[in-house]
Amino acid sequence: MQSSARAGRFAAAPILFGALGIVLLLVAWQWGSTQVTSEGALPSVPVVAEALGGLFLQSSFWVDVLLTLGIALLGWAIAAVVGVALGVLVGTSDVAFAATRVVLEFLRPIPAIVILPLAMLVLGPTAEMGVFLVVFGVMLPIAAQTAAGVESVDPVMRNTARSFGMRPGEILWRVILPGASPFIGTAMRVAAPVTLIMAVVAGMLGGAPGIGSALTVAQSSGRSDLIFAYVVVLGVLGLFVQTAAGRTERRLLHWHASYRKGN
Repeated sequence: MQSSARAGRFAAAPILFGALGIVLLLVAWQWGSTQVTSEGALPSVPVVAEALGGLFLQSSFWVDVLLTLGIALLGWAIAAVVGVALGVLVGTSDVAFAATRVVLEFLRPIPAIVILPLAMLVLGPTAEMGVFLVVFGVMLPIAAQTAAGVESVDPVMRNTARSFGMRPGEILWRVILPGASPFIGTAMRVAAPVTLIMAVVAGMLGGAPGIGSALTVAQSSGRSDLIFAYVVVLGVLGLFVQTAAGRTERRLLHWHASYRKGN
């Protein structure tokens, strides 16, 4: 009984500390709003809460949320398929590695926002432009992490699989991908919140539909309370996306030794 009660207290501790952190943040925010001379520079917590409640009653707000999430998730899915396929190809083929090394190293340090003007010129202020920006922002990191995971697979396992008569496709599916799965899972989890950032940037600077575009409208109209309300919404969405990605990673890869140790 004592051990179960102690375990329950340990399980509740992160929740309590998390709630305490939120309360302290709100207190600091409210105190800061009273110290700022300009009323619109840092609106108080009640003012932002009122603006947030008004947003919840608008159907256009929920459309913007769904559009932002849709752009982020679609771009994430496309980047995952292309990035993993490219990473596997680079990691398993010396010819592909040599042919793509210079190109990948050239593109990797380029921020996605740099190609935003070109994307706007070709695709215009559309959802497709936002998806393209998301794909460009996360595909190369996923490919690089996947290639690193493929290269980390023990060569003895590959040779053993060949000695048992496995064909290249079977080796890829049964040996290489399972061995590289922790690298791929980590890349997908890290990329998940970045896709949300890219979707918002596409709206703020490129005019793509979603919360980013709504933020620009709020800024142009001088509604600082709406700006902070949208910031709160984006923080909650980011927390949701990050949590969902982490739980999905652990659930799909629960069989791997590294994840069993974590549990």
